[in-house]
Amino acid sequence: MKPPRFDYHAPRSIDEAVALLARYGGDAKPLAGGQSLVPLLNFRLARPAALIDLNRIPALAGIREVDGQVAFGAMTRQRTVEFSPVVTRTLPLLAEATRWVGHLPIRSRGTIGGSIAHADPSAEYPAVFTALDGTVVARGPKGERVLTPAELFETYLTTSLAPDELLTEVRLPAMPSGAGWAFEEFARRHGDFAIVGIAAALWRDGGRWTARLATAGTGPVPARLRGAEEIIERDGVGDKAVAAAATRAAELVQPDADLHASAD
Repeated sequence: MKPPRFDYHAPRSIDEAVALLARYGGDAKPLAGGQSLVPLLNFRLARPAALIDLNRIPALAGIREVDGQVAFGAMTRQRTVEFSPVVTRTLPLLAEATRWVGHLPIRSRGTIGGSIAHADPSAEYPAVFTALDGTVVARGPKGERVLTPAELFETYLTTSLAPDELLTEVRLPAMPSGAGWAFEEFARRHGDFAIVGIAAALWRDGGRWTARLATAGTGPVPARLRGAEEIIERDGVGDKAVAAAATRAAELVQPDADLHASAD
């Protein structure tokens, strides 16, 4: 199928893009990598009056370290994240999760900001963003605001971003040296949409454990498993503590049954 008619704009600056979003009064869509939006257009599930193409805005791309955080321009490609030495060194959980994202052509076009703004609760980046307590920067006509995962994600494919706001940057705290991490995902085939996944990070500072656990595909938004984290932080990583944390994790999520899998 072909998409419905729309106006097309290719701004050269963030301010120009924000002004265009405001001009259309909520009836325009930002175009990042297009890996989700273009299929929605082709199936006519999305019918915006205009597309605001962000691919010609240099300020929206790049990776930099700032005050113990790693800042990603929203248009930074997933392929760039996958092979970034900075990400490998400071955010190994994100590097690991990126390998689960779709296939090579998808990672070559898809962006970190686009994935998070799309807010698919089964996607990898929203889960990592939630596990690591990241923030995003949103810019609109009234200026910038910084949002946590709890402030950003509202429900399936829905965020608190206003129609005239643009997600411009993703910020993740660097993981401590020596941290452990894992990203596990179940899908029918590699590259398919995940049925369920989990992002995990663990480190020790002196005698105290810190655990970070967040799920993908277990509800309308990524779920932070704070009750399971507390067990690990209190009791450590012995077999009994891990089993207790796993039991608590199962109690904390309420996945929906669908044609792919039962809730159980």
